Amino acid sequence: MPRRHMHVTDAAEAPLRAALHELRVRLDVPDHFPPTAQAEADSAARAPRIPAGDGEVATEHTLYDATDLPLFTLDPPGARDLDRAMFLARRREGGYRVHYAVADIASFVTPGGALDAEAHHRVATLYFPDERIPLYPTVLSEGAAGLLPDQDRPAVLWQFELAADGALTGTSVRRALVRSRARLDYPGVQHVLDDGTAEEPLGLLREIGRLRAEQEAARGAVSLTVPEQEIVERDGRYTLAYRAPLPAAAWNAQLSLLTGMAAAELMLAAGTGILRTLPSPKLSTSPPLSTSSERRDPRAQGGPPSPTGSVARLRRTAQALGVDWPHHTSYAALIRTLDPHRAAHAAFLQECTALLRGAGYTVFDGTAPPAGTVVHAAVAAPYAHATAPLRRLVDRYTSELCLAAAAGHAPPAWVRAALPALPRDVETGTQRANRIERACVDLVEAALLRDRVGETFEAVVVDRNHDDPTRGTVHLREPAVIAPVRTVPTGPPLPLGGYLRVRLTTADPGHEPVLFTPA
Repeated sequence: MPRRHMHVTDAAEAPLRAALHELRVRLDVPDHFPPTAQAEADSAARAPRIPAGDGEVATEHTLYDATDLPLFTLDPPGARDLDRAMFLARRREGGYRVHYAVADIASFVTPGGALDAEAHHRVATLYFPDERIPLYPTVLSEGAAGLLPDQDRPAVLWQFELAADGALTGTSVRRALVRSRARLDYPGVQHVLDDGTAEEPLGLLREIGRLRAEQEAARGAVSLTVPEQEIVERDGRYTLAYRAPLPAAAWNAQLSLLTGMAAAELMLAAGTGILRTLPSPKLSTSPPLSTSSERRDPRAQGGPPSPTGSVARLRRTAQALGVDWPHHTSYAALIRTLDPHRAAHAAFLQECTALLRGAGYTVFDGTAPPAGTVVHAAVAAPYAHATAPLRRLVDRYTSELCLAAAAGHAPPAWVRAALPALPRDVETGTQRANRIERACVDLVEAALLRDRVGETFEAVVVDRNHDDPTRGTVHLREPAVIAPVRTVPTGPPLPLGGYLRVRLTTADPGHEPVLFTPA
């Protein structure tokens, strides 16, 4: 699910980069792999061990040969861990056929080995605004296991049959040897799609992507397109800009979602699996931001607070940014009306990721839970992480479970043995990633405001401490910063959901976080 995307473009010696480096040291983020894990990766890169079931090992000669498929990868510019490739075609009888190859990292990681243990410790690739900390050594994630062009690679190859309206009518998956023909990026693909020069496989990306988006809307799913925040240093001052994702990225994401939903259905049918689940945060409508008396007089807020919870908080954020959210409009419907090219909408979409937090993993082995009880609220269907094995630990297990289910076999023993503890391992990693993201946001916001201490800003109070109503959180419209606000202990309660003029008291990247006081 989407997270905040932040990118720093200033020089390596600039203060923000220095603060980010200090943050990694303080959080004990690993800067290298243990020698034993690195040695295993180096050895596997030279001689992968491709599982063949029942403890056997396949070779490139015995693996199903799908190198005739003209697959291509599609990623952001500069992406190095290429874990997905595709080929799209029309079916003669109508509809579409999608071939979707996923990197087979299990062919390079020995269960119970040092590299496996390190992957369970890291859980996922960690993203900082200036660099990333990989899940697997780059000799694998950017080399032998990645679906690089013109290289034969073991992969988990999915095949989907789609009806003319984009609905899924058939799924198969097996291990295969594949060869990507091209390494494409979103700007290049978007350009040829827009000017009409794209050949059919790329033209079908737009066609199928749009059809799948219509299927998504019909399910009532939340399609959240999160812009990238870009922090640029100009004339000695940091500024914040937003880069809206291209439509090609959204169409590509639809194929990843298709795979995740198909994987969930396979595992549910087999009775053993691990699903990504998210309870609904009541994403339809919510009550007004405040009572009529509170709107007339913010000082009357000594009584019951305005509606609490993530949805009510998000509504106050919309108010702060000037985003119109009618009370009869559902969250899912609102998201589809936003324009990520508009700064206020882009900032709001960044904050919308908070509603998609709280997701977890549901493991079952032997008896599948009813499909309706394991729905991911944002997807509006059962869903599994299945398409980013070079960046997420759990995807390796999903691939093995789906391969076994499709073949009618029991899952490998090492997979079943790891399943009970896997949600706990992943949750620990997720909590670490959330702490890192929050710390990075704090650093970036302090960098944006470091030269403006003492200035006053217009803001909206989006949170208020239940035990101490003189403390809370405000959201500025410009720059789009969210930060703590604190008044004197004997002062009046903060006007939750109300406008407040605040003064910036501290902002020093890496030393003092952003803090406001009422002006």
